[in-house]
Amino acid sequence: MTQYLLSVYMVEGEDAYVSEEATQAAYKAVDAFNQELQTAGAWVFAGGLHPIDTATTVDATGPEVVTSDGPFAETKEHLGGFWVIEAADIDAALAWAAKGSAACAGKVEVRPFQSE
Repeated sequence: MTQYLLSVYMVEGEDAYVSEEATQAAYKAVDAFNQELQTAGAWVFAGGLHPIDTATTVDATGPEVVTSDGPFAETKEHLGGFWVIEAADIDAALAWAAKGSAACAGKVEVRPFQSE
């Protein structure tokens, strides 16, 4: 089985959920999706991330370590959360991503991990 990263992307300044009820419904849907992944044996781990204003970027590629507030990429789009799953192939991973996208009401990018 190959492991895949299912990345959930958000857009800064755009609230994905228009009300508290919509937020709670999404949380419930994501919990159900997480349970489905676990029951199917596809779950490795997952997590939601705090807003991008909590990010710090570290650059140790030069002679000194430089840290800066904010995300690495200066864009409105940012990683909001993720799942790491195991799936038989890309088609199975894409099917899981479609369910995850529906559950969290956001776009999901699918990428396989490199083999060891």
